[in-house]
Amino acid sequence: MFSYKKFREKIRLNYDSLPKNQKQIAEYFLENIDQIAFLNVQEAAKATATNVAAIVRFAQRLGFSGYPEMRNEIISQFQKKLKSNGNSFPLIDASKLKDDTLTSVANQDISNINETLNLNERDNFNKVVDLILGADRIFTMGLGISHLLAQIISYQLNQVAKFSNTFNNTSSNFLEQILFLNEKDLLIALSFPPYSKHTIEAVKFAKEKNIKIVAITNKKSAPISIHSDISLIVKSENMLFTNSFAAISVLINAIVTECALKNKEAATKMLKDLKAVTKAQHSTIS
Repeated sequence: MFSYKKFREKIRLNYDSLPKNQKQIAEYFLENIDQIAFLNVQEAAKATATNVAAIVRFAQRLGFSGYPEMRNEIISQFQKKLKSNGNSFPLIDASKLKDDTLTSVANQDISNINETLNLNERDNFNKVVDLILGADRIFTMGLGISHLLAQIISYQLNQVAKFSNTFNNTSSNFLEQILFLNEKDLLIALSFPPYSKHTIEAVKFAKEKNIKIVAITNKKSAPISIHSDISLIVKSENMLFTNSFAAISVLINAIVTECALKNKEAATKMLKDLKAVTKAQHSTIS
């Protein structure tokens, strides 16, 4: 049975073998799948800056007889989505707030959180939690601000009794550190614009070693998303040139909270042990 999830997975699996113009098509479809329902083959070619022949070959490469069959499947899925997607996630009434920088930034972050909630299928979210709970060890990685976020994830996972460690981004490169991973480990990779070439190469290398990979990034066609087992998408639009991390914080907190709820006994024991260690340290200092 056709579904957006299976369709995206098929694109991801075929992505590396696609010629350059069909990679453009793949990236457009990953980001704008709902729009395909409204585009004929000529309009799809124009939207992807390619040509009709490339669109047809792309559809055939994915197992369809041509563009019309692929589009009809997308239309059918889109109609189902409209029937079941009546929820929005309003957090505040912006009309009652002052028009100042604080309000503008808050509204942008509210928009990011709302979009993040809508972009991520709950099935994907639950699978990420199951991968974390089922892994022997969890490693997180990223460069720049993503490195700090990777550290936060590791810290919080350790708090709920899941061993996690962040790749060092100074003493050795990511590829060298991946050599120590095995198939029972899980790699959580974070990457936001501008995407780091080192992170992308590391994710590809980990995939070659059959390491399970969870990507946390800003769109489905992001480079690390293409090469990961599961992607969680976070909107990080900001008024400045940097990324906003309000929605990312919500996502990280939700992942760790769900891990704690599903592994309650171990998480509770860890909490008690941490309190005991903290109390002992304070006694020593005093």
